[in-house]
Amino acid sequence: MAGSMQAAEAAGRISALLSLLALRRILAVLQPLLLLLLLPFRWRARRGDAVASAVADAVSSSSSAVASGKKGKAAVTLRVPAGSPMACARRQALARREAAVRRAREAGREYELIPTARGETLFTQTWWPHASSSSSSTVKPRALVVVMHGLNEHSGRYDHLARRLNAMDVKVYGMDWTGHGGSDGLHGYVQSLDHAVHDLKMFLKKVSAENPGVPCFCFGHSTGGGIILKAVLDPEVDVLVRGIILTSPAVRVQPAHPVVAVLAPVLALVAPRYQFAGSHKKGPPVSRDREALRVKYSDPLVFTGSIRVRTGYEILRLTSFLQQQLRRVTVPLLVMHGADDMVTDPDGSRRLHREASSVDKSIRLYDGLLHDLLIEPEKEQIMGDIVDWLRPRI
Repeated sequence: MAGSMQAAEAAGRISALLSLLALRRILAVLQPLLLLLLLPFRWRARRGDAVASAVADAVSSSSSAVASGKKGKAAVTLRVPAGSPMACARRQALARREAAVRRAREAGREYELIPTARGETLFTQTWWPHASSSSSSTVKPRALVVVMHGLNEHSGRYDHLARRLNAMDVKVYGMDWTGHGGSDGLHGYVQSLDHAVHDLKMFLKKVSAENPGVPCFCFGHSTGGGIILKAVLDPEVDVLVRGIILTSPAVRVQPAHPVVAVLAPVLALVAPRYQFAGSHKKGPPVSRDREALRVKYSDPLVFTGSIRVRTGYEILRLTSFLQQQLRRVTVPLLVMHGADDMVTDPDGSRRLHREASSVDKSIRLYDGLLHDLLIEPEKEQIMGDIVDWLRPRI
């Protein structure tokens, strides 16, 4: 009897395994078929992009002619429906950029628009250290910190941290990654986080070239922390970075249900911009400070809509990759995490600290704190811990 029961249990396990293997094989077959089916739509999308580019060139030429007082030659007028998704996304990106530029100017920050190899434009800004709080003259920085913001936000939200670092003569750079803040792209949409990794690499090379001999550090929150971790695995980035500071890094993120991880690649291919209705700002709380949450979610540069399928898949893909590569991390690091975080798993930070090959590594876990440490009531303590870690290394 016992032998029969054991055999039945073994058969059940084998059957479950075969079912899972069968499901994976079906998905492997479906993916190329879906790609073939979607090729006409992708071709049309590329034509649409070309039309949009032509429209932009035509508008630019017309504006130049008006500014110079010269009449342009008659040209064919290309029209894109005003309500088309492409046109709406472009208008929204331009409006976000105008807002980001206006804020930077009003605050006296330098900003720069940087083109990428993909033809997109990134909004970046700089916080200079000053001789005194009332002085407009800058001082030579002792160190650099490049800030990578988290999902759905933008670099301007780290103004308070940047000013704290300026006080210790640290020059701070911020970069809005694609689909965020003042940069190009559909708001809150991430086609590939590898794009953000490559853009960070490009930006770090630029920043280092502009500040020869000045030690450079990276600060990243949540998904921004995950982007930094993947970037420093590249030897070309590793040599540029003196250390990294991560708050609530996206090392381990659990999907709502195991089947989501299985279906995510297919859904991201079929309906990449589809939004999950259950994922929005009223989801897991990120701070216990209600006023800080009100300010965050009333900011038009912060995306408060439901997460898009492709964006969610990219985060899962990034975290899955990082969990297999943690031993390759060698840079000095400080990882900080709220023990009650419900967005990114604190165990991911524990595992990063445990498995990283860095000789110089520290971890801070804060009991009772949630995901967004820099807008928690204890934010001054968090920034103090960052300053205390950074000061002896610059």
